[in-house]
Amino acid sequence: MYEFIQGKLVEKNPAYAVVEANGIGYLLNISIHTYSQLQEDERCKLYTHLVVREDDMLLYGFAETGERELFRQLISVSGVGVNTARIILSSLSPNEIMAAISGGDAIVLQRIKGIGAKTAQRIIIDLKDKVSRELIPFEKSGFLHNTKKEEALSALIILGFPKMLADKALNKIIESEGTGLTVEQLIKHALKVL
Repeated sequence: MYEFIQGKLVEKNPAYAVVEANGIGYLLNISIHTYSQLQEDERCKLYTHLVVREDDMLLYGFAETGERELFRQLISVSGVGVNTARIILSSLSPNEIMAAISGGDAIVLQRIKGIGAKTAQRIIIDLKDKVSRELIPFEKSGFLHNTKKEEALSALIILGFPKMLADKALNKIIESEGTGLTVEQLIKHALKVL
């Protein structure tokens, strides 16, 4: 229902953030990873996931679309609810979680509070193929919040290119050309490479 909320960061702590957008304060449950990405008193953009329960509506916020997708994949696993998924994202970085799942490393997942051997195995079995095939890898070289890259990636996906292939091409272009390119230039360079 809500794709993202952009506005002024009014309050933040490791469990939630309050973002004011057009005079309305939205309380978003966040992970430690997202908390570490937010700066004090700044305008921010959090990608959202709405959970509707019989007696409550909860909004979860994520600094990156990749973290939100990983959260959605985790809650699709039987026995992993939204709170468990948030604990997983707070205990390990998204890269570490994806590496543990794709590598079949249940011991790393079992170190997380509330994750037993059976749940760790279930996460690995259910998500191993999805993590390696569908999720966009998290960038390590400083362009986490590159909205130009995100827009270019969306355009390439709409054009029919696989996420992983398009993302790798864009990462290479940004590494070689820098972050000064426009969205159109990124797309044109990527089309030459793909």
